[in-house]
Amino acid sequence: MSDRLPGSVLFCCTMNSVRSPMAEGMLKALYPKQIFVDSVGVRKQPVDPLAVEVMDEIGIDITKHRPKSFDDLEDSSFDLIISLSPEAQHTAVEMTRTMACDVEFWHTFDPTVVEGTREQRLAAYREVRDFLQKRIRARFTKPAIGVPGI
Repeated sequence: MSDRLPGSVLFCCTMNSVRSPMAEGMLKALYPKQIFVDSVGVRKQPVDPLAVEVMDEIGIDITKHRPKSFDDLEDSSFDLIISLSPEAQHTAVEMTRTMACDVEFWHTFDPTVVEGTREQRLAAYREVRDFLQKRIRARFTKPAIGVPGI
């Protein structure tokens, strides 16, 4: 990780309804003015109510998220693109073939495939939220100088 934060980050997944909106909301909460953050999907679907619920549990509101596809991007010049699904990774690599842009792949489980009780499904969404939160903090939080273990 570099000591500089990227100026702009794009998160992408398959539908832009669960994983990428969660990640977008978290990074915006962490750096509201320092980093421009957006998210897209290979296709778009309305934001998932269970994603909204588990994000609300950590104090992040994603109810205003409007899903977009790669085709809906008005500007495709980002410093960093983080794809969260194999399909999105493929699209991000294709899109950036002629750009100076870093692309990272964070393979992230799709909680929408989990069946069972409401509580079992919520648990899967929480696991994804917690995984993304850990990855975002590790990737975008610079360690304090002289403070061991942070």
